[in-house]
Amino acid sequence: MVRTEELRRLAPAALTILVLAGVYYGTAQIGLLEQVVIAGARVTPLWPPTGISLSCLLLLGLWTWPGIALGTLLVVASLSPLDVSVLGIMAGNTLAPVCAYLMLRRVGFHTGLDRLRDGVALVALGAFAGMLISATVGSGTLLLSGALPAGGFWRTWAAWWVGDAMGILVVTPLVLACRKVRWPQGVPAYRWAEATALLVASVAVSLVAVTSELSLLFLVFPLIVWAALRFQLAGAAPCVLLVSVLAIMAATRRTGPFEGQSLLEAMVNLQALNTSAALTALLLAAIVTEQNSIRRKIEQACRELADVVDRLAPGESRRRWPPEGEDG
Repeated sequence: MVRTEELRRLAPAALTILVLAGVYYGTAQIGLLEQVVIAGARVTPLWPPTGISLSCLLLLGLWTWPGIALGTLLVVASLSPLDVSVLGIMAGNTLAPVCAYLMLRRVGFHTGLDRLRDGVALVALGAFAGMLISATVGSGTLLLSGALPAGGFWRTWAAWWVGDAMGILVVTPLVLACRKVRWPQGVPAYRWAEATALLVASVAVSLVAVTSELSLLFLVFPLIVWAALRFQLAGAAPCVLLVSVLAIMAATRRTGPFEGQSLLEAMVNLQALNTSAALTALLLAAIVTEQNSIRRKIEQACRELADVVDRLAPGESRRRWPPEGEDG
């Protein structure tokens, strides 16, 4: 009986780990559609599995880490024959989101991203600091195994780090925002119209920016600001994902504003755009959300104060203020 109860408790956890591994593998295959080869190593400008991994750790807990390791094993097995170097890559890809999660927990990170400090923490600790581990361990493993020449270490390391960091900046906010999405009730018609206009404008302007040979990539920023100011993270995160995906497709094919650029130049310009767009959306949305939360708390405090005044002196809270005869 005891063994049966243990199996019942372990079954949901095992299923969750397997699902995470499957999602990790699936998003990795999507990321590999736009891969580039640097010094013989295959890397991607945006690695979605890192964002999925950190989101799962934040939402479900540290116990899900085996799903990350298993997902990494499946991805590596699909790319090349397995050897001892896979252990190093699995360790790096698992430790990076785990350490990022622990650092975020240490500073009191809120998954609602409703404070500016949460946005800064996700950028500084989750993306930039945490992903140093996967880039260093992964590139070092390839170097020690002989799969990467010594002269290509730093280029591979930089591309690996940027791709993992962009996975955090682009995917994690989107997952955290989707967790709170509910079908809106009682939304005014003008808000639906505004959301539709933002969607249409985002698609149209992004397509123009990444297909025109002119340098028009800056046109996407007013749309990101619009989305963050009016719809916060729920609007800004999908907008950034759209811009990033279209820009990555153009950069890897060297079309539009990336035409005629070397691989290094295209990747630098691409990551400058993606990083700027993600930071703008994430931090601005966090600031607006924090201000809205403060305003709601002040309004609630005013209502509670009015209730107290009404109980102590009925009707006083509805009298004109300042009282008659005291205007001067």
